Amino acid sequence: MRLENDHNTSIDPSEPVTPNPEKDEKDNQPKKTLADTIQALGQTNVPAHESNIFTLSIIGQIEGHVVLPPQNKTTKYEHIIPQLVAAEQNPKIEGILIILNTVGGDVEAGLALAEMIASMSKPTVTIVLGGGHSIGVPIAVSADYSFIAETATMTIHPVRLTGLVIGVPQTFEYLDKMQDRVVKFITAHSKISEEKFKELMFKTGELTRDIGTNVVGPDAVKYGLIDQVGGLGDALNELNRRIEDNKKNKNEQGVVQ
Repeated sequence: MRLENDHNTSIDPSEPVTPNPEKDEKDNQPKKTLADTIQALGQTNVPAHESNIFTLSIIGQIEGHVVLPPQNKTTKYEHIIPQLVAAEQNPKIEGILIILNTVGGDVEAGLALAEMIASMSKPTVTIVLGGGHSIGVPIAVSADYSFIAETATMTIHPVRLTGLVIGVPQTFEYLDKMQDRVVKFITAHSKISEEKFKELMFKTGELTRDIGTNVVGPDAVKYGLIDQVGGLGDALNELNRRIEDNKKNKNEQGVVQ
């Protein structure tokens, strides 16, 4: 007696069945469920749309030369730098969108990221959502154009140092020079004056445990720190406009040459 399966092929029950180890192994592998995807990626599915815009998120605390505790949500600068280099070299990437919601962190690591973003040849736009505090301020102003949400805030305060200090005068001079680097970078990449920025930095009575100022979205634009109040759609529209302008400029240069 011969049997027929769904594919209309004959099967003789008396014939020995040849095992297929590859098929058995594939069948035994656990299938990824929706819950596994949510747990691993924080989303139900991965968007398959290929975009010409590279999106970089800087969230939590910016981690520098010291590894922070595991319960801290961090952005590791050694992970961000290779991504920026790859985005600069990739011909399919025509613009970079940087999204910030950070409490700040390591000063030198934050300045390194800000310098890299500022030196990119491709159009860049930053948007502050939630907060762009402390060393997040230089990163927020490092792009070609910056946005801030209406309810977002930016904390401006002097450079601080935690831990054991050996040689107070020398350490104070080092911190003063580092702070001067931060101030000069911010004033060079935004419309705020150095006098106004230092006035906000050394303001007393506003922060409970520190001197400085907590600047809300519209005030950041009023002071010249950020270019415009807006959201994600505004940032993408501005970035796409700059991408088109960049293409036109390259075409015109090619014609002239």
